[in-house]
Amino acid sequence: MKLLLTSGGVTNASIRAELDRQLGKPVSACHALAIPTAQWGHPLCGPDSARRFVAAGSDRDLTGLGWASVGLLELTALPSIPAERWTSWIRDADALLVDGGDATYLAHWMRESGLADLLPTLDDTVWVGISAGSMAMTPRIGHDFVEWAGAADDSTLGIVDFAIYPHLDVFPSNTVAHAERWVEDVGLPAYVIDDETAIAIGDDGIPHVISEGRWIELRPGQHRTASHR
Repeated sequence: MKLLLTSGGVTNASIRAELDRQLGKPVSACHALAIPTAQWGHPLCGPDSARRFVAAGSDRDLTGLGWASVGLLELTALPSIPAERWTSWIRDADALLVDGGDATYLAHWMRESGLADLLPTLDDTVWVGISAGSMAMTPRIGHDFVEWAGAADDSTLGIVDFAIYPHLDVFPSNTVAHAERWVEDVGLPAYVIDDETAIAIGDDGIPHVISEGRWIELRPGQHRTASHR
């Protein structure tokens, strides 16, 4: 599986170019599934925010990029459906568009639904995450980012071996100083990214930062290793 892990989505030309490269063909020839599941685990999200994600109010929204088709996939429904039915929906998709919310809730339903087990078999599929949709692929998100009351801890899927701190400078609390405290809780190398930044992982498995904004590399026990704008 190829990963495009964003904070705010496909927000600029550089991230869009990376998406096109990972897909290997025009977006207009690709079929996508939109996954809003993470929203249900976050107290600030609900039916209206889920509708905005699915309905694509502008061409900056993931679902409004000009796909050949966009379907809706709700992970909480999958355990009640025979796997042989829904796995074909996943395998036929060129991209999975995964919205934000609570990453622990998303990771829980990826495991419960069976999607997490299917991911290693999806060699050509592009996972495009926004915020929690990206953080769910990391080993841990830090206790500060857990909003789902049902979460046992802050662990997520561990598909990648680093942590992600999203929305740098977007919210008053999302500062470099807070990220430096957060990385000590997480105990992992981390990327602190703003909404103009993405982390891309292709066939080589090596993360590459795509940015027209600001991002920082952090390691626990150290000062920041790099800061970029």
